[in-house]
Amino acid sequence: MKTGAILLVLAAFTCVLAQDEQNAIEELLVETLVKPETCSVLSEMGDTLQIHYTGKLMDGKVIDSSLSREPLVVELGKRTVIPGLEQSLVGVCEGQKIKTTIPPHLAYGKKGYLPTIPGDAALEFEVEVISLIQQTPWQKMVNDVFPLVCLGLVPTLLGMVGLYLYKKANDQKSGKKKAKDKKSKKK
Repeated sequence: MKTGAILLVLAAFTCVLAQDEQNAIEELLVETLVKPETCSVLSEMGDTLQIHYTGKLMDGKVIDSSLSREPLVVELGKRTVIPGLEQSLVGVCEGQKIKTTIPPHLAYGKKGYLPTIPGDAALEFEVEVISLIQQTPWQKMVNDVFPLVCLGLVPTLLGMVGLYLYKKANDQKSGKKKAKDKKSKKK
């Protein structure tokens, strides 16, 4: 009986430790490994970066790497990479190398990306910024203003469609009344 109780307590303790280990990474951590002497331009949302990266699970198992292929092109703000990696790339400069630890909620979440990445997995990426291309003022305007203009146009268009349908429905009612009036005059 005592052995069963001890095993139960030991199992519960092991589960708590395992949960603490998984939940230990709650925030995005970014560490600069190499920073060039001249770093006058920092990346912002809308900029385009070419990066080389190596992604790993926390146990060190490599899940993906771009080192054997062309650099990955990332336009910040377009959600082409996981949120944690995108956030890590804001404020870096060309030639900089970073190491980022990404919590599960900013990576692949509870579902993971099976079979490579299990659910609730924190990830670690080492990234080198090969090039940084700032967005032009025109691109900035399109990225910042255009969505707002579109957002304003949607209610306007819906209102116009509603007005058109309202007028059409009223015209049909008045057309039926005129037809009834003509029939009653003929009698």
